[in-house]
Amino acid sequence: MKPDEAHERLWIKNPLAIFSQNECGGGVVVCQEKIVELVPKGKQPKNPTGATFDASNYVMLPGLVNTHHHFYQTLTRSFSAALNKPLFPWLKSLYPVWARLDPEDIYISTRLALAELLLSGCTTTADHHYIFPDGLSDFLGQQVLASEELGVRLTLTRGSMSLGEKQGGLPPDSVVQNEQDILDASEKAIKAYHDGSDGSFLQVALAPCSPFSVTTELMEATSSLANDFGVRMHTHLAETDDETVFCLEKFGLRPLDYLESVGWLQETTWLAHGIHFSQEEINRLGKSGIGISHCPSSNMVLGSGICPASELESAGCALGIGVDGSASNDGSNMIQELRMAMLLQRLRVGAENVSHHDAFRWGTSGSAACLGRSDIGEISVGKQADLSLFGLDEPRFSGCDDPLAAILLSGAHRAAYVMVGGEWRVERGQILGLDMDEMIQEHKNAAERLLARVVS
Repeated sequence: MKPDEAHERLWIKNPLAIFSQNECGGGVVVCQEKIVELVPKGKQPKNPTGATFDASNYVMLPGLVNTHHHFYQTLTRSFSAALNKPLFPWLKSLYPVWARLDPEDIYISTRLALAELLLSGCTTTADHHYIFPDGLSDFLGQQVLASEELGVRLTLTRGSMSLGEKQGGLPPDSVVQNEQDILDASEKAIKAYHDGSDGSFLQVALAPCSPFSVTTELMEATSSLANDFGVRMHTHLAETDDETVFCLEKFGLRPLDYLESVGWLQETTWLAHGIHFSQEEINRLGKSGIGISHCPSSNMVLGSGICPASELESAGCALGIGVDGSASNDGSNMIQELRMAMLLQRLRVGAENVSHHDAFRWGTSGSAACLGRSDIGEISVGKQADLSLFGLDEPRFSGCDDPLAAILLSGAHRAAYVMVGGEWRVERGQILGLDMDEMIQEHKNAAERLLARVVS
């Protein structure tokens, strides 16, 4: 080993607890962007290290992976006109507001959402952006700028809506786009931003919004385009009973049958929500290798139902976790979302059938599989050094016996340290290089300006 290589090796030593499928109670060694050694409990690293980080007061997790979000919705949290409504009326209340978004709003909302996620231990996130009013297609570039500033891995999904009210869809015509424009912009986004290499910080997926907001022709063309470029596909599906009724009336098919008819029932697809599936449909999803993003808080806020997460995973689906939009969740806290997922599934299938280990798996390796990534989501040699460390020095944790279980059962909110690709992004609960007060004030001002545009 070269002397300079030894100097670059960091031993994160002796964590209080660690979530890993491997024996590494003594911690991990990081060199540059990867995990290069797992240290058994009570042992030393096999090779010299240049520095150590004492993790004896922290629980170590793989960096959490968020599989579904709408960053722009941070600007419309607790929107009074949308309160206490199910999905369709909720959307109808918010579409007129979102139609007035501008590029600065996208940058500001993305930056704040990423900061929230990062502070909750999230190192990789997908965002589903499908609002492009008046042809403002540079929105994705604003998201890229914000993600580069925060240093978080981003799967940027180029969303779309093409089925407006005049054609029998749900969204107003002011927020839908021409199908060819959508396909051209989708191809342009792939060529401009997609990096499919190991350790990538930016990837692109194609994501028509939902069966009630895009045409059959766009779904089919999107599948063809995604397959041509080797990128993944994402959409909302089976979120509410209203969606099932819509699909039956519009297409004569249940949502999953519709998905199959347009060429989407393949392992490069992951779906948001996946609540209203029969057992036969669950089996088909598993056989096809479809990923499911379980969004528990959003589903509860909108009263949409409970995703059969355990059954979907048992059938063979990749099961991940998503915080969903901040206008339906009203927060972007990934560690809290894991707690909600665990509790909600216990309510469905019993406390003895769902453990904190299940929830941690869903939010790490399961979520990574939804995004088609094998380089993140685990504490293993060769994986990216994406790590989150949580302290137990708050009153909520006092008296806990199992530190790993306590992170979810006692309800951790904020990570103490977060590493992405071998670089510390959060230290002592603060994002390095970010003026949080200034960012929050800027975001508040943007939200006020957006609502003022609606009133005027």
